[in-house]
Amino acid sequence: MGEVLDGSIILVTGAGGGIGGATVTALRAAGATVIATDLRAPDGGDVNFAQDVTSETDWARIAGEIDSRFGTLDCLVNNAGLALVNRIEDETLESWRRLQSVNVESMLLSLKATLKLLKKAGETRVGGASVVNLSSVGGIGGAALMTSYCTSKGAVRLFSKSAAIEFAMLKYNIRVNSVHPGGIETAMMDDIVARYVELGAAPDAETARARLDAQHPLGRWGRPEEIASGIVYLCSPAASFMTGSELVIDGGFTAH
Repeated sequence: MGEVLDGSIILVTGAGGGIGGATVTALRAAGATVIATDLRAPDGGDVNFAQDVTSETDWARIAGEIDSRFGTLDCLVNNAGLALVNRIEDETLESWRRLQSVNVESMLLSLKATLKLLKKAGETRVGGASVVNLSSVGGIGGAALMTSYCTSKGAVRLFSKSAAIEFAMLKYNIRVNSVHPGGIETAMMDDIVARYVELGAAPDAETARARLDAQHPLGRWGRPEEIASGIVYLCSPAASFMTGSELVIDGGFTAH
């Protein structure tokens, strides 16, 4: 991608995972300085912190660190998230609330904590400041055995669109978009496949993977770096007229 993000200060949550780690690598390769966070401080960022994205206190701490070190924040990538595969009748309120807390409530906490820094960047940065929220194709079309997850990702989609409209109306010069991956080769997807087998939705992992492959017209799952490339684009000035949009990177995924 060259140096399209040269000098940009970018925060990536969930940076210890497959998509998160690939995103940190891609952003740095594009010239950005990356603050990487996860429940355990990850490797790979220019600055790495441990963070619980459901904690308002942790968000205040991270925002304070960014303010003291850099004084601004050009882009925020909300990548941290959980997946849960379960029958609706077996869902517990506790697990439901935990997933919504990580996947949805963290979006609100992130913007409340970092908005001052993003607004500052928006005053001078070409293309404005950028917020990228990770949703899923499940947040558009839904999926069996993943009601809580798809509900949360649908909420991320509309949270992003609403924030984009609000920030534009208030003239903050902060763009907000959501990214919707299809099946991606990550440890999370391996866990999802294993859970499908456990629940009897497929006789074995090979069959489960084959069925998921068939739902992607390109005939394969995506790679984390293919999602990271889309995130780099949304963070860059090249996406300066893009806000309130869903960037779907899914190999043509269909639920049929």
